[in-house]
Amino acid sequence: MTDYKKNLGIKESTAIVISRIIGSGIFRTPAPIMALVGCTSLFGLVWVLGGIITIFGAVVYAELTAMIPKSGGPYVFLKEAYGPYIAFLRGWAMFFVSETASIVAVSLVFTEFINAIFQIISGEPFGIFPTFILSLFTIWLLTGINLFGVSLSGKFQVIFGATKVIAVGAIIGITLTGFSTGNTSHFTDPFWPENFGWHTVLAIGAALRYSFFAFSGWEGATYMAEEVKNPGKTLPISLFLGISGIMVLYVGANVGYLYQLDIETIKENKWVATKAVEVVMGATGGILISIAVAINAFGNISTQILCKGRSWHAMARDGLFFDSFKKLHPTYATPNNALIGQGAWATVLLTGAILSSYFQSGNAGNNMYETVIDFFSATSTIFNILTFGSIYILRKKYPDKKRPYKAFLYPTSMIVVLVLYTSFLILTLITASIPSLLGIGLTATGSIYYFKKVRKKV
Repeated sequence: MTDYKKNLGIKESTAIVISRIIGSGIFRTPAPIMALVGCTSLFGLVWVLGGIITIFGAVVYAELTAMIPKSGGPYVFLKEAYGPYIAFLRGWAMFFVSETASIVAVSLVFTEFINAIFQIISGEPFGIFPTFILSLFTIWLLTGINLFGVSLSGKFQVIFGATKVIAVGAIIGITLTGFSTGNTSHFTDPFWPENFGWHTVLAIGAALRYSFFAFSGWEGATYMAEEVKNPGKTLPISLFLGISGIMVLYVGANVGYLYQLDIETIKENKWVATKAVEVVMGATGGILISIAVAINAFGNISTQILCKGRSWHAMARDGLFFDSFKKLHPTYATPNNALIGQGAWATVLLTGAILSSYFQSGNAGNNMYETVIDFFSATSTIFNILTFGSIYILRKKYPDKKRPYKAFLYPTSMIVVLVLYTSFLILTLITASIPSLLGIGLTATGSIYYFKKVRKKV
């Protein structure tokens, strides 16, 4: 029996999906995507591919989470399909490489937009030390909020989910109605790349890292399945409601950006949303949108901290992670030790990102975001492929198990997502070799811990 409290309904679950996806990506990733592809046709293709893969992935996840409504997300599915070793490695990678690093990436984006406001007002950005302190403070403030029960956290998600939708809707409305500043020629100048070749394929593959990051987090509510009322029905519905709504918002936002900004301006401005609204409304509009985007990122960090702490607790409960992480708070029924441990490792990764970016460019802030994403993309993709493939294994392993929802167009949906993810993995290993290998290497260290500390307990 679980000690979690079932306090999340369809409203809270959908809000978690929305809050997990809309964080920094739609405001921050258009710049590196455009810098890589250099034309509007491939820019659109990268976003469409990211959306298609998200939809097919959600189809698979909906069946898995309806069949096994346990907290922990992908870790649970991998354990059922492949056994404890693969599930442990995925959890190890999530904690030490991908998921905690994602918290750090969005905290850096939050700080970037606060920096953008500061720069608009003062004319100068703040430096490395304020960047580090503000990002660190944000991580620990939101970790603290999530220590006091899922009911409070669920209400927090609903508020921020609504705020995110309003903020993106405002950006779309402002940029598409700014007729005096918009220009339709931006959609076609240039439309095609100058030359097609292997380098074009590599550019698309590299750009997909940032598109996937913008769509990432859609599976967030599955991490909290044991705290959801009627999870077999609620979770699939919340996945589809959240993702479909966000797809519409993403299309609208990118169209608005292109209407107001030419390709070179998008490339040169990592704060694309702020710049696009600033073109229409001036500095005041830029400040207002920067505040709105910062609030979006802030809410996304909170959702990530809320969801991911459940994975470390689920692993520890099964004897596959640090024993202290399996304890729930006696009053709030929250995995507080896991949340605090997550915050501690996020602090280490944040420090590493700051130092790495500083020594590479002499200016921490130029490429920290891209550095963090490059570091965990390959590792995340490997385990995503295994998770999507687990639907086939579990159908063979448990043919008679109750499935409140069955994947649409199976097995075609599974095959499509596996082919696309495998292609993306190959391109990522080519275009981001060193950070990918570092992430894979850190994941591999989990084998040492598993065979020395874990195997004898399972």
